[in-house]
Amino acid sequence: MLETIATKAIEKNEKLLTDLAKKIWDHPETAYNEVKACEWTAEVLRSLGFEVEVGYADLPTAIRATWGKGHPVIGFLGEYDALPGLSQKVGTEKEAIEYGAPGQGCGHNLLGVACLGGALGMKAELEERGLEGTVVYYGCPAEEALTGKTFMARNGAFQELDLALAWHGGTMNAVNVGCSNGLNSAIFHFKGITAHAGGDPHNGRSALDAVELMNVGANYLREHVTSDVRIHYVIKEGGTAPNIVPDNASVWYYVRAQSREAIDDTYRRLVLVAEGAAHMTETQLEIEFLGGCYNTLGNEVLAQVAHDCMENIQGPQWTEEELEFANKLNLASPQYQKMKDAGQLEGPAIHSEVAPVTHRDGYGSTDVGDVEHIVPGIMINTATCNRAAPGHSWQITSCAGMSIGEKGMLYGAKVLAATAVKLAEDPELVKKAQEEFKTNMKGKTYKCPIPKEIPIPQPQK
Repeated sequence: MLETIATKAIEKNEKLLTDLAKKIWDHPETAYNEVKACEWTAEVLRSLGFEVEVGYADLPTAIRATWGKGHPVIGFLGEYDALPGLSQKVGTEKEAIEYGAPGQGCGHNLLGVACLGGALGMKAELEERGLEGTVVYYGCPAEEALTGKTFMARNGAFQELDLALAWHGGTMNAVNVGCSNGLNSAIFHFKGITAHAGGDPHNGRSALDAVELMNVGANYLREHVTSDVRIHYVIKEGGTAPNIVPDNASVWYYVRAQSREAIDDTYRRLVLVAEGAAHMTETQLEIEFLGGCYNTLGNEVLAQVAHDCMENIQGPQWTEEELEFANKLNLASPQYQKMKDAGQLEGPAIHSEVAPVTHRDGYGSTDVGDVEHIVPGIMINTATCNRAAPGHSWQITSCAGMSIGEKGMLYGAKVLAATAVKLAEDPELVKKAQEEFKTNMKGKTYKCPIPKEIPIPQPQK
């Protein structure tokens, strides 16, 4: 098994890292409101000898922390935002700490800390061996809003890097170079004329009718887009009572696809649908564009380096209590029977082997894709929850607040650190990763999907 100065530094600082992860879990904060998580993460980075800037790139809860000099300049992409409505106690049954409150249903309390651990491990090894290289830790807000890194990129972040490394906890130990969808997010507001729905409906112009007609048009649009496109929506406002013609209604849309070109084209057509609905109902349309992100762009060179490190670093040793905890969660999962029938639950209740490098496309989204269109990058996954845990679920929140999540986080930190050190040791690997990146970009350059006039959200008071 691979043991290095970097991995031993993470072991030495295990309590510091797990305490930070638990503190962030205990105080979940949603996108752009990660004030405490940002403050606590910055304090730890300073204590470890990093130069720290809070409020980086004009985002109040963003961090840039650096150590070292020269090349390669390697970035670690930390996150710490929680999900609304996913408050959950550590346990094997669904039970909120506070009903309706946020919770770490995507494990971002672990994510930011794993990347911090990777950064401190790389720093320790470079420092002790006198190697050249620059470590950059980014605390990135609002990944769950899919705009945090995009706003950061709009303001010049990540351009300094030679390479970027990301990590995410999940149900297995793997490095995936498949594509996850990019996205546009917008709210379509319709304004009509109110009237008595029974007494004088002819004088009304229903904003809700406009929303419903837009949704019908969007559903017909689905037939005429490429298979990677996903269009989904929720009605945010639809009126107050059946006997009042609604003068205000709104619907929030996501448009996802595996390229910016497909996203932009589908979104353009969706706007035409909305404009048509406004014409049909004689209502006024206002579009509130919230932002967007790129699809991911995996890098085979980086994936292979990370996979080799993952195979050669000792993974978590699960206790009987942890395995029993995970087994109960598996049995409680709505995916249990389907996964069991497919043979996906064979072996321990927590994934313990290392999967081969995968090329599996996913249809969710992450703003890591924006960074991967600026510099070569890769995302590493290690198991931090039970095999059958659904995404964005109370089961993930539960595991993220206990030893299962923490052990997977520390394993991920070691893989990140070891990967970064191997890249720092071998400039030829860095060069190959950059050459692959140029080939994958096909002569294109990153263009931020969020226009300059859209303001950065601020923390809620």
